[in-house]
Amino acid sequence: MYRFAHLSDCHLGAQKQAMLQELEGKAFRMAIDDALDNDIDFMIIAGDLFHSNLPNMKTVKMATRELRRVRDEGIPVYVNYGSHDYSPSHTSMIDILESAGLIENVVRPVPGRKLGLEFTEDEATGARITGLSGRSRNLEKDYYMMLDREALEVEEGFKIFVFHSAITQFKTEELADVESIDLNLFPRGFDYYAGGHVHRRSTHHEDGYGCMVFPGALFGSYARDLEDTARGEVRGYYLVDFSETIRGLEFREIMPAGFEYIEVDVDGITAREAMRKIESAIAEHDVRGRVVMLRIRGGLSSGKTSEIDSGVIRRILRERGALTVNINRHGIRPPEIEKVRVSETEIPRIEEKILREKLAGLGVRNMELKSAAGLKMASELLKRIRNERREGETREDYERRMVEDALEVLGLDMEGGDGA
Repeated sequence: MYRFAHLSDCHLGAQKQAMLQELEGKAFRMAIDDALDNDIDFMIIAGDLFHSNLPNMKTVKMATRELRRVRDEGIPVYVNYGSHDYSPSHTSMIDILESAGLIENVVRPVPGRKLGLEFTEDEATGARITGLSGRSRNLEKDYYMMLDREALEVEEGFKIFVFHSAITQFKTEELADVESIDLNLFPRGFDYYAGGHVHRRSTHHEDGYGCMVFPGALFGSYARDLEDTARGEVRGYYLVDFSETIRGLEFREIMPAGFEYIEVDVDGITAREAMRKIESAIAEHDVRGRVVMLRIRGGLSSGKTSEIDSGVIRRILRERGALTVNINRHGIRPPEIEKVRVSETEIPRIEEKILREKLAGLGVRNMELKSAAGLKMASELLKRIRNERREGETREDYERRMVEDALEVLGLDMEGGDGA
């Protein structure tokens, strides 16, 4: 009996806030510790080990230290590129770590009319591993279309296919708009399909295919991941036991801190009332030592959205012992502006009022323009300008007619004076 660990989407370097950075690194260390304690023979990281192809050096130092611990135990770490740590120029930290002997990229294309793949054979267990990498903007679909599936399917032994893509047939409603690969483009007959890219864990069993597994994000790279965690999504990785076939599958929970989800509906109340409701909701939760994910939603009846003071809310939560606070206020809507309905009969009166105000402010010597005669002239000019283009009338003729009408109203003669 052999055992391997299957991780994915570690996204090291994703978090920018100091406390979340610390927890992100802690989650990775905890996963390494747990895997080593469970006597694994090898480890698979199915893409997005890093959040970018060239992460900051603090992140690299931490990841290198942890991966060296695994190597020093004589345990290989097999990886592929994810959509985040892939680089078309091959300037990626994945390549640097592979050159240092800390990891091994199992995506090894074979040149030919079709896209062939070499297998990497794990020395201790004999497991045969291959797969495809993720690409930015999900450009990997073309590679699946070109894949020489028949050649992969006839290979014998315990086989693992590592990939970093959503699968069309397994997408949930929330993943409806995410690019995906059709299951039929995957080679059949592998014992285990080590997936990545999808940030929620799931396992699938389909006829002709072995166990297809997504461990989900190890910690989370985006606020929505952390919110999912606070709402009950369990984070971690899988331990897989096998001999000639899969013998056992165990999800190992990795939680570097507690999470607390708070949601407050402020629909139909004032901004001041919303602040009081938020403070009251906070008081009902024990946030000590926890990452707090607060979501505020709803349309205010009056007041400004800025009156819901995130700084004050964050201070209250920290005073109550929260490790760190994320406030999602995208769902707050300002009060609706009441629409003014104007009847058709009121329009001339409103126009007259506006024209009178504008004429009074004119800086002209001819005071007649500010009188009733000027108002009449402006009203007539506005009426003429409203005339639409006639059927069959060219643009040039229409513009000429508008100029002539305006000159007539203003009492001007373009052909007077020097006769030009």
